Amino acid sequence: MPHHDLVIIGSGSGNSLLTPELEGLDVAIVEKGTFGGTCLNVGCIPTKMFVLPADRVVEAEDAARLGVTFGAPTVDWPAIRDRIFGRIDPISHGGEEYRQGQDHVTLYRTRARFTGPRTLVLDTGEEVTAERVVVAAGSRAVGLAVDGLTGADPDHGVHTSDTVMRMDALPARMVVVGGGFVACEMAHVFSALGVHVTQVQRSPRLLMAEEEAISQRYTEVAGGRYDVRLRTKVTDAEHVDGTWRLTTEGPVGEGHLEAETVLLAVGRRPNTDLLDVLAGGLETHPDGRLVVDAQQRTSVPNVWALGDISSEHQLKHVANHEARIVAHNLAVDLGRVPGPAREDDGRPVPHAVFGHPQVASFGPTADRLRSEGAEFVSYTQKVGDVAYGWALEDTTGLLTVHASPDGRILAAHALGPQASSIIQPLIQAASLGQQAHEVARGQYWIHPALAEVVENALLGLPLD
Repeated sequence: MPHHDLVIIGSGSGNSLLTPELEGLDVAIVEKGTFGGTCLNVGCIPTKMFVLPADRVVEAEDAARLGVTFGAPTVDWPAIRDRIFGRIDPISHGGEEYRQGQDHVTLYRTRARFTGPRTLVLDTGEEVTAERVVVAAGSRAVGLAVDGLTGADPDHGVHTSDTVMRMDALPARMVVVGGGFVACEMAHVFSALGVHVTQVQRSPRLLMAEEEAISQRYTEVAGGRYDVRLRTKVTDAEHVDGTWRLTTEGPVGEGHLEAETVLLAVGRRPNTDLLDVLAGGLETHPDGRLVVDAQQRTSVPNVWALGDISSEHQLKHVANHEARIVAHNLAVDLGRVPGPAREDDGRPVPHAVFGHPQVASFGPTADRLRSEGAEFVSYTQKVGDVAYGWALEDTTGLLTVHASPDGRILAAHALGPQASSIIQPLIQAASLGQQAHEVARGQYWIHPALAEVVENALLGLPLD
């Protein structure tokens, strides 16, 4: 029975745990899927690389407002796809080869499940034990419990985000089921590249978790680009002669949609069930996530967890932060570095949606602040009202900032050009506890750069 100093389950952010402070440990990495995890192979990185050419198409179409017109775009899907995975796949393969070449690392290319505390059985039947275990096995896309779609696969035109980016060819029509960030990004990509997209969302707006004004405005923009069906759900499906016929229930009753391809983007599930974590004594939340404390420790001694399998935030930058915490705390436990152990410090967690336009946010929405009884003030700055916004002829972008009455930044919600970058100064200010007007007046803001949206939003706050 192999016994290791450390077993890491998952090769995404868990792979980055092996810092110099842990050098020399007998380490095992367990990974059944593609080496490198979700972000590298099927998540953040490839999706954003697909978003870029899609953005170029939409920007070219929009340029007529600026007095410039272009001909219809020619989309070479294989070239787009192969450029992206021609870069990503070698990184995955290289990472795997690097770990396989390390004498102190054993790579188990199989699944594992717990049979007891810090005891695993591999799909090969081999049992493995460890002094310490880090569970970083991520999450997976879920399907849709609808007759006809359950069990359908890419060979029959039913995809999740894990498979849709590697299609051999673009379909003429696609139904995107879901209204969250994955659904919105993929609907943007495929509609821009010439696919007739219909997005089906059960709720009254897309991106329902965002600030209401941003969710509403994004929904309006998306609805102007492709077919958006709100308050609508898929109730039945059949596949005939290469075409999916979906039965829907919506505001006007029963309807039907036809498409060659269906993309299910209805959420992700932590992989705890695949690991049989209860057999390992690991406590879980009702949604299946592992319970961890501020030091990323689970309910079992010497077992840590990080990333999607334990975090409420399915975000790579959060998983990386948690990996740094775990790496340090492992080194402290081993006496490699002095204590104390590190803990999550509660810093603001930002996220972005790379649709068109972009959305970025951190902190609570106004509705949540009100429901919590918090005292706060707000200001919304339109992108089109600053100088660079004039140049862009922007009609949709905005930035809303929520702050305490004494000027502490509580949240920011942005929609518009480069929202994911524009919001960063506010993330930094909130993380460092800076006052809103201090940030606005304590530095120069390049004129007429788009960042003046942030300056003006801060100055507009009606503070005490």
